[in-house]
Amino acid sequence: MPRQLGELEDAVMTRIWQWNRPVTVREVLEDLQRERSIAYTTVMTVMDNLHQKGWVRREVDGRAYRYTAVSTRAAYSAALMNEAWSRSDNPAAALVAFFGMMSAEQREALRDAMRIVLPTLPGDVVRPDAEAAGEGAGEGSGEGAEAADDAEPESGR
Repeated sequence: MPRQLGELEDAVMTRIWQWNRPVTVREVLEDLQRERSIAYTTVMTVMDNLHQKGWVRREVDGRAYRYTAVSTRAAYSAALMNEAWSRSDNPAAALVAFFGMMSAEQREALRDAMRIVLPTLPGDVVRPDAEAAGEGAGEGSGEGAEAADDAEPESGR
């Protein structure tokens, strides 16, 4: 089960996820220093810890390492939600409470995700305007499906 990232781990991973390419400690350090005073060795330790935990893989590049994310931010978020939900003694009630906290935009994103993941639910009603607009149940970006495949990073945990 994934553990929630700490504040600095999250700041580092956010950059790695956003940049979506192999990065060095120096690159992450320089970007972090725009927001806070931080030492090279601190960033190096955090990135080494993320490697040990299986969140990033690294390859030698000269005298440094280049780090790459093992999974996506979406997969990380999904794993955290799944872990929290699985700990509930009443999963249905937890979902109802969670849905009640959602904004209109989040509820629409949930509807879109459900159309991708479960395109042929019994009793589903296809909106005529959705059909006319070419919104098929099987269409959409692959990120939702990808997130389910790699919800937890590869590691020896």
